[in-house]
Amino acid sequence: MAPRRRLWHKAQMIVRRRIAPLLVLLLASCSPRPDKGPVVVSAVGGRPSYPNVNKRPADTVQRLLLDATAQGLVRFDAAGQVEPALAERWIVIDQGRTYIFRLREAEWSNGGKVTAADVAIVLKRAIAPQSHNPLKPFLTAVDDIVAMTDQVIEIRLNRPRPDLLKLFAQPELAIRRENPPGGSGPFRVASTDGDAVMLRPAFDPARSADDEVAEPSPEQNVRLIGESAARAVLRFMHRDSDLVSGGSISDWPLLPMVKAAPINIRLDPTAGLFGLAVVSREGFLATPAGRAAIAEAIDRPALIAAFDPDWGQPVERLLPDKLDSAAAPAVSAWASLTPGARLADAQQQVASYQAANPGGISLRVALPETAGGNMLWGLIGARLATIGIRPVRVAMAADTDLRLVDEVAPYDSARWYLATACVACSDAAQAALIAARDAPSMAERATQIAAADAAMAADIAFIPIATPLRWSLVSMRLQQWQGNPRGWHPLNRLRNDTN
Repeated sequence: MAPRRRLWHKAQMIVRRRIAPLLVLLLASCSPRPDKGPVVVSAVGGRPSYPNVNKRPADTVQRLLLDATAQGLVRFDAAGQVEPALAERWIVIDQGRTYIFRLREAEWSNGGKVTAADVAIVLKRAIAPQSHNPLKPFLTAVDDIVAMTDQVIEIRLNRPRPDLLKLFAQPELAIRRENPPGGSGPFRVASTDGDAVMLRPAFDPARSADDEVAEPSPEQNVRLIGESAARAVLRFMHRDSDLVSGGSISDWPLLPMVKAAPINIRLDPTAGLFGLAVVSREGFLATPAGRAAIAEAIDRPALIAAFDPDWGQPVERLLPDKLDSAAAPAVSAWASLTPGARLADAQQQVASYQAANPGGISLRVALPETAGGNMLWGLIGARLATIGIRPVRVAMAADTDLRLVDEVAPYDSARWYLATACVACSDAAQAALIAARDAPSMAERATQIAAADAAMAADIAFIPIATPLRWSLVSMRLQQWQGNPRGWHPLNRLRNDTN
């Protein structure tokens, strides 16, 4: 059996061996789940808890809990667009150098009033020098955060950034307290039970004292469960939940194995990066020609089709669009070749390298140790073997030559794409990225972003493949669920009667 066929066969066997036992447990009914009682959400991740996002990244479960109980100044709606949250309105002035937010009447979970000073403290911690908040690298322009009154907060920037609202809507910038834990809603934690929390809508603090407050109906409550993708899928198939949230390529092979109904499988049109970052620039990967050979070897249409044809189109450049760059997205020279010419060029590059450097070429590829990672290994490893490279699979955290990047863009900035892809890129690309970050005007920033994009296209430090695969299982009772570019589905935007 040829090396590439052995890799693909082995990957398929691993997937079947790990997932097949689930089928024994699966006794799902095809009838829809009744529209009664709390909305039950299974999110892929650990137990629901409040993370310190300034110390370590949060998983999907933790991010959903933060977003539900400790909203930020703004938040995402069902379509992934920014809507008011703690701030009822805002203005951006000074050509994107000043953001002024007016807060609505809001209460902490213990009934205390949320003030602009409280908000300023939380946001300053997120951008403090010792913070490891994942959004901090994209908030370097923030110069000061000032509470002007109890209800007005001003965020001052030393460089223009008119595109930051989507960052303020991320759960990592949610405004919450440690004691008691929680924030201002739109939900409150009503009870905790093992790996689940029951959330109930928060009362509107701006209500009149004479208003008659109606108790929320059971259908307005949300039960959030944190569990593995396998358990979440089984729960949904048994009609014991309404939504599986946080699915990625790692878990995708579960769905065809359990024969989930197509009407329940929803894919997000996500914006972001999915490809291989070049981590080592030694040996065969020391030159752009060698790195281009890796990009040429991958059969993007076949890889996408192996998962699902509806995943999206193949991606052959870093930027999805012009965004805030001064130029159209740069395209590497290899992308202009036909599939056959790409494969031939890749094989020629390997042969030329081996002629000058006798001995075989082996490359380490870091992929998730999951069913989806196994499929990727079979597809990518087989193609590397086709051009004469011996692939070696390693864990995501191990020393490697190539590492999978699978990230949804938190906001629509070309610099996010370039900075995230630049794991080990050229000095010219790094210098342009720094210059874009520090640019005193939007015009200069756009020019430097375009320079960084061109440098990275020539350097080939990242191998784009597709957009991130994000999926959910959605019951018919969740009529407000919408796929969106952020791949984010707030718990208060699932049913028409949620708050």
